[in-house]
Amino acid sequence: MNEDRPLTRLDMLRFARRVVEHQAARQLALMDRWIADEERREAERRRRIGARQAAEWAIERGLNGRSPVYVHVGGCTGAGGRTRGVGREQAVRALTEEGVPACPLCRPDTALGILE
Repeated sequence: MNEDRPLTRLDMLRFARRVVEHQAARQLALMDRWIADEERREAERRRRIGARQAAEWAIERGLNGRSPVYVHVGGCTGAGGRTRGVGREQAVRALTEEGVPACPLCRPDTALGILE
């Protein structure tokens, strides 16, 4: 700017426009990060659901992540988010030897031929 002349209304409006443009660019970048984060979370959720449905049998873990809560038939709609797929032998062992209860919705004990 020329130091000799005072700022005009037009100069101030142009400055205000640059400020708003800069703030809008920052806000758009922030929203783009939020969108990317949500897309990653959604893809991970879909991957977990797909993995759960692909397994023939599943064991659901408790809130602590260690103690088993239920044995499920793969793809059970009652299975929670802390479920991981297991093989037939591990599902049978969990029901018979480890005393893990069978899910009351999908009844894996009946599907495996084990009755409580």
